[in-house]
Amino acid sequence: MNYAKLALSAFASVAFAATASAQTVGIGSTKAGAVSQITATISKAVSEHAPGVQMRKQTMGGTQQYIPVVNAGELEFGISNIPQYDMARNGTGLSKGTKHENLRLIATIMKFTVSPVVGLKSGITKVADLKGKRMAVGFKGAPLFVNIHNGALATANLTPADIKPVPQVGLVQHWRAFMAGKIDFAIAAAGSGFVKQMNAKIDGGVRHISFPKDEAALKRMHKWFPKSEWSVVNPRKGLTGVVEPTNFVTYDFLLWTHKGISDDMAYKVAKVMHTQEKQLKEGGPLWRSFSSDKRLIKDQGHPYHPGAVKYYKEAGLM
Repeated sequence: MNYAKLALSAFASVAFAATASAQTVGIGSTKAGAVSQITATISKAVSEHAPGVQMRKQTMGGTQQYIPVVNAGELEFGISNIPQYDMARNGTGLSKGTKHENLRLIATIMKFTVSPVVGLKSGITKVADLKGKRMAVGFKGAPLFVNIHNGALATANLTPADIKPVPQVGLVQHWRAFMAGKIDFAIAAAGSGFVKQMNAKIDGGVRHISFPKDEAALKRMHKWFPKSEWSVVNPRKGLTGVVEPTNFVTYDFLLWTHKGISDDMAYKVAKVMHTQEKQLKEGGPLWRSFSSDKRLIKDQGHPYHPGAVKYYKEAGLM
């Protein structure tokens, strides 16, 4: 008898059985952009470190498309920013009229920090100066950015009636329109690659401008962009466009599921998010602000899944 072949066959059978018995779960994603990059990183970490779980990206046209699918229990996981999640849970804004109350949080992950970007030679130094300027509108491919733009205007008591509308389809398109001189400002994240491109393309370079820093301005922002916060970013080497201490709007990104998923599954995924910080941060610069400490369970005003809560309590985070 060939014991080597027998042993190899037995090993292969066990490996096949383990793979066959693994539960495959999906995570809602977009085809490209930040969401796609984040979900790819999470999927890889969960598939490698959650016993018996294989996570696969399920690509859809946008976050608003997979929110109701996860809420219905037809897809296991999704990610979004906190404003969009808050709207979904409360049935407001982009989810007006439909409350997605079955959604449950797994983890608070990274945060995004954005503000308007203008040309240094434009003479625009504050949000109030945007009155009468050309602004991107429409955003059929990224509807949340209608809220961000309108919220930005509201901080200076401006409305869409105070600007000249220029229809755009998506986020990247409006960045390119800005670089082409078709609009007067764009919304972009601090330190992003596109801001570096803008700085190189636009004569004289670019700068981020501050939002008004008072609580009243934040309250006006919240009418369009709930659960966001102010965050002052200081100039530093390599941070293109931040020419002075600048008040940005900051918002968290979240990993979430639905209330019908098993406690065991939620527990395993929460554990990966806590124990695999190094691998997750290798997913790219989007993960720079991610931390596996108590920020994972930041109070967002919405419930975490009981399985995730169980893990966080065992890990001493709650």
